[in-house]
This record gives sequence, structure tokens and C-alpha cells, in this order.
Amino acid sequence: MKLEGAITAMVTPFTEEGVDIEGLKKNIKHQLSNGISGLVPLGTTGESPTVSEAEREEIIKTVVAEVKKKVPVIVGVGTNSTEKTIKNAKQAKELGADALLVVSPYYNKPSQEGLYRHFIAVAEAVDLPIVVYNIQGRTAVNIETATLKRMAEHENIVAVKEASGNPNQMMDVIKQIPGLTVLSGDDSVTLPLMAMGGKGVISVCSNLLPKEMSELCKACLKGDYAKAKDLHYKLLPMFRAEFVETNPVPMKAAMGMAGLAAGPVRPPLCPMQPESLEKLKAAMKLVGL
Repeated sequence: MKLEGAITAMVTPFTEEGVDIEGLKKNIKHQLSNGISGLVPLGTTGESPTVSEAEREEIIKTVVAEVKKKVPVIVGVGTNSTEKTIKNAKQAKELGADALLVVSPYYNKPSQEGLYRHFIAVAEAVDLPIVVYNIQGRTAVNIETATLKRMAEHENIVAVKEASGNPNQMMDVIKQIPGLTVLSGDDSVTLPLMAMGGKGVISVCSNLLPKEMSELCKACLKGDYAKAKDLHYKLLPMFRAEFVETNPVPMKAAMGMAGLAAGPVRPPLCPMQPESLEKLKAAMKLVGL
């Protein structure tokens, strides 16, 4: 199974009553018909902290059934409890996931040894490929390159979603752990990361523009950096606007305006402030929406 190219960190479309399953199916069809290379339900962009246990099961079942093995389904299972993460991982495997996205434990701030033990425990418990998610800005802990190198010795730890924000660390990971697939966790860093040797992105923007993000990654993989650069600068206004407020608030607003299924965000997230919404609309206009 190849984990490369543009992989979408899917929003979870909601109604006031619950998950919009028909909307989710519509979004999956939109993704598949526009060349996306993989789907990640129940990550940060999918508002996983505010999704119930019953909803988790329904979402995973729906995505797996709709995708029909056309692309990898990488289910977000990470929590700040090792026991709970393993439980989520086992459920995802039983429901047909192809791989797991495991964020580093947040709030409780484990040491590097604690991080190592957490990820190895998950890798030992569930025989599926694991994408380690390193995003210090949300978790308060950075997975250091030496720790990631130890983790990658386990055959189930196959990739990292790199959102440290540190270009030097990204280069160190690519150079020092050649067997590990490195994926960008930030749309705006996709081009430079792939130029350094990364293989793709787990993307927020591709919820809205899957074809363009897919083309950007394919151009990089082919070494056509002139085309990739053109696409990067075309999409840059959206890369910036999608974080004008906390993700996925702007992306869900943009998707709603573009006729895709999104619905409201769940508290404690809230609708966009008027000034932020105007910035988002301006960015959408610049990218042709």
C-alpha cells in the first residue's frame, strides 16, 4: 500500500441532529472522482474530539463502504490515553480501515520515552500500518527525530504526518530515516517538503480542491516542480485562509459556500467571525471559487 500524493483529512459533515451520512457519501464521491490518493476520517479536521462512539463507528463504516478499496482509508484513532487509542485502533481495523493515523498524546505531555512506548504499544496491539502525527502546536510535545527513528524500527510504523513547523527537523527526518514515508501536515509546506524528499500531504485544502491538490502532488512526484510551483502559488491564498480561524471552521464554511456537505462545527468551536469570513471569501475568489 502506497501512502503518497494528496490524502484528504476529511471534514465530518454534521446536521443539528448528528452526522450527515448522505453528505459524507457525497463528499467521498467528490474526492474519488477528482483523483485523491487517500482519505483520513476522524482526524483533527474531522472534529474527532466531539464525535460520539456510535458516530465513530458509523463514520468508519460509511467511508470504508463507499471507498471500496479504491484508495487507502487511514482512520484517525489517536487520543491522550494509550488504552483508549488501542481500543480505537482495534475498532478501526475490525471495521475495515487500511491504516491508522495516531496523533501524539496531548495535554499530559509525555517524555520522549513515554511517546516511544505509547506508539510501540499501539503498533504491537494492532497489525495495521501506522502514520505517526507530530503536531506540537496542538499537543504541546514534539516527537524528536531520534525518538521517531526508534519508532520506525517497528514494521507497522510506516509514515509520519509532519506538522512540526520546523524545516530543519523535516530534513533530518527525511535524511536520517530513509525507510519512513514523510507526509506534510500543512498544505502550505507541501511543495518544499516534497522537494526535500517528502511523498505527499495529508491535506485540509483538498476537501475543497481535491483535483488541484492531487495535481500539485503528482507534479512533485514526477519532478515537474515548475508546474508544482504554479499550482502552489495559485492555491496559496486558500492555504492561508483555511487557518484564519481554528481548523476546520474556515474549511467547513468554504465547503458550504461551494455546495459541498459540511454543516456546522460542534462546540467549543463556533461559526466564523464576520471579518474572518470576508478574508475567506476573498481567498476563494482568488482561487476561482
